[in-house]
Amino acid sequence: MDLTRLAVDAGQFINRAVQYTEETLGQAERTQVDSGLEELFARTEVTKTRTEQIISQTEVLLQPNPGARLEDQLYERLDWSVPPRPRASEMLGDYMSQAGTEIGPSTPYGTALLRCGEAQKQLGKAERKFVQSTNIHFLTPLWSFIEGEYRVTQDERRMLLNKRLDLDIAKTRLRKAHEADQEARSLNANPLEDDYLAHVSYMFSFLRVKWLKMWAQEISQAEMELRICQSLFDRQTEITRRLLEGISNIHTSHMQSLTDFVDVQACYYAQCHQHAQELHKQLASIPAVFCSNNWQSAICNAVNQPSTSHNVAKKPQGLNQMAPIPSIVIHQLPSFDQDSLTASVNSKEMRHYIGWD
Repeated sequence: MDLTRLAVDAGQFINRAVQYTEETLGQAERTQVDSGLEELFARTEVTKTRTEQIISQTEVLLQPNPGARLEDQLYERLDWSVPPRPRASEMLGDYMSQAGTEIGPSTPYGTALLRCGEAQKQLGKAERKFVQSTNIHFLTPLWSFIEGEYRVTQDERRMLLNKRLDLDIAKTRLRKAHEADQEARSLNANPLEDDYLAHVSYMFSFLRVKWLKMWAQEISQAEMELRICQSLFDRQTEITRRLLEGISNIHTSHMQSLTDFVDVQACYYAQCHQHAQELHKQLASIPAVFCSNNWQSAICNAVNQPSTSHNVAKKPQGLNQMAPIPSIVIHQLPSFDQDSLTASVNSKEMRHYIGWD
């Protein structure tokens, strides 16, 4: 390790700390950066803050469970692969499929559960694709800005701050060197008196001037250091300005990522709508639903039509002795016994619907 270089860096760090503290307390002058650069700094900070908020809320949208999000972040920090986690729709689909299998796929309710389970699994797969696409096309570019461009900007901004502190330190040294020179000239211009106090005062004044010159260096050397610091500060200001002006390109890139996210979201919702419509059609085609609807429509038609016979017995008859109703047409349904389904209808309700009671 180079001890000389280490000592120089330590001295430079101490000088910058002293200058920064004096500026904070209002005891030292500060070189102001132009307003255009300050606006670019503010614009970059706003972009960074809002981007972090968008990322955070998007992660909440993709994974509402805070425990699961914390676990995923822990895996990412440890550079471990995140284990696959089933989506809520997929788990619901599994439960519905198991319930349909246990209840019986030959029953209407079991069939409906099986079909709903398959639809929920398809919704879970579509949601999984939506999450993957969002991470790739939306969150990754935003994280790239936070971890890449913004960090580079902050490094250049810290470098600019250091150059500005060095410039102000050089200005302070030059000012103190001029003050020491003026004091030395005034000290040499005043003639010495013969008393002891005058000699002592002159000695202390001479030592003070020498110490100021040693601390502030010579005027010529301080001026040369000031020119170097000014040149470095101007160069760093230009570098930082060019880097910050790239925020417009970053906004354009983020806008493209936002458009991709909206496209992915629209595709996801379209798939969900398609799966839901298909499930609705499948549920409507289940025989139990048709049977219930046909019975209700047939009974309503029978009530509305006038009776063809005026000699209907007022006493209730059994289900096997009922006269046939011409207006009721019962369709033969697949996978279901028509006689057993007819026998399952309560005779009292049938008599009430037809008008025998």
